[in-house]
Amino acid sequence: MIWELDFALLLFMICCAIAAITVRDLLHATIILAAYSLIMTVLWAEMNAVDVAFTEAAVGAGITTVLFIAAISRTRRSSSD
Repeated sequence: MIWELDFALLLFMICCAIAAITVRDLLHATIILAAYSLIMTVLWAEMNAVDVAFTEAAVGAGITTVLFIAAISRTRRSSSD
């Protein structure tokens, strides 16, 4: 494995995790978590765990993101903060 790429992906994952818990908009948090899941997919594929990478891409970045966005679209904003 290329350690520079691993380190860059690790830093990006940490930034995504911090951004997902600090952002106030749910849609932005969902998109950031989808990016986090895609980076996890790249890491699993780099570690030669292709079956886990496909599952992470399908479930983590695909289905979960779509379900989160569908749930967010059905909610109303009650405050203007």
